[in-house]
Amino acid sequence: MNSREKRTQLFPIMLVNFIGTLGFSIVLPFLVFLVMKFGGNSIVYGLLAATYPAFQLIGAPILGRWSDIYGRKKILLLSNAGTAIGWILFLFALIFPFGGTFIINSIYLGTIIIIVPLLLIFLARAIDGITGGNISVANAYLSDISSDENRSKNFGKMAISSNLGFILGPALAGILGGTIYGTILPVLAALLLSLVTLVVIAFLLKESKPISNPILVSEEGTIRKVFSQECKDCYEPVSPVKPKMRDVFKLKHIPFLLILYFLIFLGFNVYYASFPTHAANDLKWSITQLGIFYAVLSGIMVFIQGPVLRKALKKFSEEKLIIIGSIILGTNFVLFVSNNIIFVYVAVILFALGNGLMWPSFMSILSKRAGTVLQGAVQGVAGSFGGLASIIGLIAGGLLYNQIGAATFLVSAVVIFSVFIMSFRLLKM
Repeated sequence: MNSREKRTQLFPIMLVNFIGTLGFSIVLPFLVFLVMKFGGNSIVYGLLAATYPAFQLIGAPILGRWSDIYGRKKILLLSNAGTAIGWILFLFALIFPFGGTFIINSIYLGTIIIIVPLLLIFLARAIDGITGGNISVANAYLSDISSDENRSKNFGKMAISSNLGFILGPALAGILGGTIYGTILPVLAALLLSLVTLVVIAFLLKESKPISNPILVSEEGTIRKVFSQECKDCYEPVSPVKPKMRDVFKLKHIPFLLILYFLIFLGFNVYYASFPTHAANDLKWSITQLGIFYAVLSGIMVFIQGPVLRKALKKFSEEKLIIIGSIILGTNFVLFVSNNIIFVYVAVILFALGNGLMWPSFMSILSKRAGTVLQGAVQGVAGSFGGLASIIGLIAGGLLYNQIGAATFLVSAVVIFSVFIMSFRLLKM
């Protein structure tokens, strides 16, 4: 594939990523309202939110390996077909006649009514999650069509397409969810978007997987990947030596960075599980208001990760930006305890500023410390740490909010403040 063909393939994969993110983010503002409508509480919401990453943790590595064997396009079609099936089940749950099956009464869990529509939504999120390797496969596709010179630029464009999806998705959910049709229109829109994605993949996206496999050569005791489109006499193929997961933990500083990775995801997901319930019960927000909130947050995030971060990197090291960002981020979670709308939106600004400074800087340091030989293995292990933290955080957030209410945000603050304290070690690395 020549450079011109690669450039023409950039737009379809970005479009796939944008539409996929848009469809996924539509569910954010109204999911908690559906759970409450179907008899659930903050615990059920936390479990439902954790269903997607739990099943994605199982499916994503398998789909990633399959994409190496069968090609990116086929696996992207499979993944997005699963998403479409999930939305069909989701839509069916909204029109299914109500019918309670049994009621759980517990001091710790509260009163939970398990009905068929709620079970269908759990099944829909599970199917979407088990086939949810579209992001990792899309990134692999982008890597296939990128050169060393434009790789960072292309991944930057991919990030922009994701951010735009996260801005428009919640806003669209807020607009559509505020009509007389309620949550049916946003779910129908998500289903239509998933079908559009399938069409784009089928007719606009060309297979990117190179015909020849990567050749691994041994050189002075190290393993180096050599990507080649044709056989060359100067390389002698040998049996591939796959890096083992335990090798990742032997790399200097990587175990410490993985602990930080886990804690960052844990703090975020305790908040993500508790805030929608807080917005619905305590702030008395509607679907439209929650959609606006997420859209504003994503919009500010785009600005912070663009010009603000570029200027900040000229004045501060990445290590210092992690320290600065984490203290700002921890402070934002404290402000969320208040029901004062001014404090809430000040917290939004601090959230975007802290995360926008900290997270890209952290990922850059992790990538540098991983080196070249075990880069993929390190990123894979980090993703597993993040997935595990997401599951624990989302479930714990729901349980905690059911017991202590808005004080749950202080738990997120403590976790992120711990990251702040631990981050000073980065200055010595």
